[in-house]
Amino acid sequence: MTTAEIDRIKEAFARADAARDPMHLIHRNLYGRGIDLYIGNKQAASDPAYLAEHGVGTVVNCAVNLDINMVTNVDPETRNLPFGWSPVRYYKLGIVDGPGNPAPMLLAGYYQLKGLIDQTFPQKPSYPWQGTGNILVNCRGGRSRSVTLVALFLHLECPSDYPTLQAAIDHIRVARQLHPDEWPQAPKQVLVDAAQWSADMVAMIRPFEPATITEGE
Repeated sequence: MTTAEIDRIKEAFARADAARDPMHLIHRNLYGRGIDLYIGNKQAASDPAYLAEHGVGTVVNCAVNLDINMVTNVDPETRNLPFGWSPVRYYKLGIVDGPGNPAPMLLAGYYQLKGLIDQTFPQKPSYPWQGTGNILVNCRGGRSRSVTLVALFLHLECPSDYPTLQAAIDHIRVARQLHPDEWPQAPKQVLVDAAQWSADMVAMIRPFEPATITEGE
């Protein structure tokens, strides 16, 4: 790819970013449990008021080069950088936006996203969240890494709506208002290939998945 082509893509990204909202609804009412799934960018993920406005109770940041300090309730034992609790359940999956990721990282991301929906917490002050709420999956721009992870998840969990990975990607491109000029890089093909490999692996693993681990097991 030439420098001119790269510059043209960057310009297209910048124009599209300026024109669209930081976050979009991708899928309503997951599993019939009232959980809506969103994709967004770094601005959406770092705005607690905006997240609360959309009922987001869980954030999955899948960008390795984006760290957001979500802590609003600082633990009194903090001595250096603050740690404690955020107003949302916050999960991190560090994916490179392009080559460099071992393929199982997207497979892990699928299981992380699937698992957090069914995850339950003990009744302790150190687990302050009530329920999952709506879910935001974000990366820096909300157009490649997050799109790939959510497409993989929707294809595997809602196959009647998204019978192929490409069907899920096509839906997300429209819902997230990704301009056709962005499509060659939104999402990047190397991530799509890893997602397809992950989908194939899940089909092999599913017959052997154990039930949720409970106390005493």
